[in-house]
Amino acid sequence: MIELPAAPLGVLRSRTSEKWRGFPPDVIPMFVAEADFPLAEPIADALHAAIERGDTGYVASRTELPRAFAAFAERRWGWSLETAHVQTTADVSMGIVEMLRRIEVGSGVVMTPPVYPPFYLLAEEAEVPVVDVPLTTDGSLDLPGIEGAFRGGARALLLCNPHNPLGHPHAVASLAALADLADSFGATVISDEIHAPLTHSDAVFTPWLAVSDASRRTGFALHSASKAWNVAGLKCAMMIADDPERSGFLRSLPDEVAWRTGQFGVIASIAAYDHGEEWLDRALLTIERNRRTLATRLGAELPVVRVHEPRAGYLSWVDFGAIGWTRDPADVILERARVALRTGSDFGPGGAGHVRVNLACDPALLDEALDRIVSVVQADLPGSTS
Repeated sequence: MIELPAAPLGVLRSRTSEKWRGFPPDVIPMFVAEADFPLAEPIADALHAAIERGDTGYVASRTELPRAFAAFAERRWGWSLETAHVQTTADVSMGIVEMLRRIEVGSGVVMTPPVYPPFYLLAEEAEVPVVDVPLTTDGSLDLPGIEGAFRGGARALLLCNPHNPLGHPHAVASLAALADLADSFGATVISDEIHAPLTHSDAVFTPWLAVSDASRRTGFALHSASKAWNVAGLKCAMMIADDPERSGFLRSLPDEVAWRTGQFGVIASIAAYDHGEEWLDRALLTIERNRRTLATRLGAELPVVRVHEPRAGYLSWVDFGAIGWTRDPADVILERARVALRTGSDFGPGGAGHVRVNLACDPALLDEALDRIVSVVQADLPGSTS
């Protein structure tokens, strides 16, 4: 199998999404979780066919998406959804907000920073207090800290699995322990699993609802084809439960939660799960190549910089804190290297001094971005003659 090439730069710069419109043309955009690959042919074919037949109305109350996703989940992760309830909405974030508004959160929802920045905005939108329990230094869940938060009254946890920005699929033993904790305190776990299809060849993803009976009693999972196949603009995600009470909760949500699903999002997602795996595997080859390039080059050329290599997704967490810049690294790199990265301070406690780098791009574009970044950093290191 050969790597998936990125779209030509000229085509990318003609795109009208935020990634390619947010900065001037001299900036290499690597800040947002959007891939540079061409649309998978099965998805493009399905969308073209829908347009040809004028299939642009309201999304149906029953679609083939639960079947398509269940088959993909069984093939990819050995996860059976035979008894699960699957309900769609516009995107994972919307699903999280609707759940947070209606579940019992007690004194707050636990977050595990550094973590996907919109989590904090979603809690604010739902008017739910946040209790931060940072990850351990190796990127694992701080189970004693989470237990302390539950003892303190928190009754919900927003899990990012695989974790963004570290690209870390949580270990099954850690997830099982979390499920037991949540079960014992009557807490709810909402697991955002949007990056799961992008798990690398040297890692294993375990779905929350496949962990144990306790995980099924305590939580929900959210999935979408949006990140893996780059169709976020088409608006389709799934809220999943595999417990009678939790499934009943999903069925009780207002009809509008499902009606917000995009018709094209459903069509694209079915095509992705049914026919998009070869494209996905080729994309992962390119992403893993870029992962190695980033770690190898920065390890050799900027050993003062620490790279957290992802094992899922296409986002890498990089620590520039040892350089000693008084300004945010993302701001310095944008201004002087003309590379746009996501600032680490947005990710909550532990994020300062870090940046998040998007690796779903042409390897040559990554090399150009690294050339620029290395030049800027080396000029500021002690002993530089620049």
